[in-house]
Formats: sequence, structure tokens, C-alpha cells
Amino acid sequence: MAKLFGNLHLVLVAGLVFAIVVIAAFAGSVPVTSGAVLRWLHVFFGILWIGLLYYLNFVQVPTMPKIPAEMKGAITGHIAPKVFFFFRWAALLTVVTGLGIARASGYAHEAMTLAGEGAVKLIGLGMWLALIMAFNVWFIIWPAQKKILGIVEATAEEKAAAAPRALIASRTNLLLSLPMLYCMVSANLGA
Repeated sequence: MAKLFGNLHLVLVAGLVFAIVVIAAFAGSVPVTSGAVLRWLHVFFGILWIGLLYYLNFVQVPTMPKIPAEMKGAITGHIAPKVFFFFRWAALLTVVTGLGIARASGYAHEAMTLAGEGAVKLIGLGMWLALIMAFNVWFIIWPAQKKILGIVEATAEEKAAAAPRALIASRTNLLLSLPMLYCMVSANLGA
């Protein structure tokens, strides 16, 4: 058991195998469609993305000033780069699977143009909020964090300038996540 639970990749593979067993067991009563698979992946990547957004905003960022200088390297050198790897790819995969759901379900155009009524307009608003958030991740937060974490060369002044930019974009994403999540769960469009 220790070998299984001590290895993240083995746990993920075991979880995937277990999910496939569950899918197969219920395939007779709940059809397996591309929309259902996309929705499942969308929820997984969305939880990963927003979970890391909340971890960064509620735990890591407020705690960093309290960490002794000699210990900060463990966070900035080992933990934060891994967090930002999963954070940015989860953002991209959440958006891609969400757009795939909208396309497969036939409401992509109406949602993206906010031309639909009711639930379609609501999901469209959620999609636009998610796109803004993903843009912030890839084009504001990640470039700033590469400087802050020393992944790319930057002067002390560049690092200092990058920190408030990253914080504002991250807090903007926190702010946008609340209405975005409401839009996504309340639209309740079928797969």
C-alpha cells in the first residue's frame, strides 16, 4: 500500500482505472458519450485549476511573508514551480474541454457571442470569465512568476515589478472565479 500511495503517478493511474470500471459498470444505464467524457475531464481540470488558485491566494501568498528567509528557497525553488506547472496547464485544459463541451452540445456560438437566452447566455458569461482568467494565468501571472521564481533571468527591479502584477492578476482571478463558478453550475446545460 505504501508503494501505491507514495507514488502520485500510480495513484492517478489507479484512479483512472477505477473510473473506467465505474463507467463500464454503469454504461448500460448511463450512456458513455463524448460530451460526458469531456464534462468529466472539464470538472477534473477545473477543480485542479481553481483549487490551485485558491491554494495560492488563501495559503501560499499570505504565508510567504511569515516564512524565514532561509526557508523561502524550498517554496520558490521546489513547490511553487510545480504548483505553477499544474496551475497553468489545468487552466488551459479546463478551457479546451469547456469549449469542447459547448461545441459538442451545440451551443458554442450562441454562448460565445452571448446571443443565446437564459442558460446559454449564463454559460457564455462563465466561459468569457474563464477565458479572461486563463489569459491572466498564461500571459500575466506565469511570465511574472518566471521572473519572481528565477526561472528566467531578471534584475531585482524586474522581480519587484513582477510581484504586484502577478498578485493583481491572481486576485482578479479569485474575484472572477466566484461569478464564473456560479455561471457554470447554474446554467445546467445537458451534455
